[in-house]
Amino acid sequence: MNERTVHTLDAPAPAPAGAYSQGVIAGGFLFTSGFGPQNPATGEVAHGVAAQTTQVLRNIGAVLAEEGLTMRDVVKVTTHLQHLKRDVHAYDAAYREFFGEARPVRTTVGSDLMDILVEIDVVAALPALGQPR
Repeated sequence: MNERTVHTLDAPAPAPAGAYSQGVIAGGFLFTSGFGPQNPATGEVAHGVAAQTTQVLRNIGAVLAEEGLTMRDVVKVTTHLQHLKRDVHAYDAAYREFFGEARPVRTTVGSDLMDILVEIDVVAALPALGQPR
């Protein structure tokens, strides 16, 4: 299979101990790694699940933009929340700001995250050659 990695300085780099890419293109899709809420310029993490969700989706948006994609191209979202019951509504409100009426399929689960409240990865469809966006 033909695959290639995607990298941008506008999203957090993989941790020094992490052997992974920000994104990989394969089979007509862009798959992102799970991103946390670190600001790529400062490394800071915002407080609260809504602010963290906003930063995570900005990070993902930067990876998508490297390939000329937007959130409208996302077909699958997987979200891990540290406090699922407590934070799902605030998370969903921030999420809707990025996706609007686009409704990719989504899985949201509770996970034991390391000092963050949210981690998200997505799968985006690449446009077919010659097809308008």
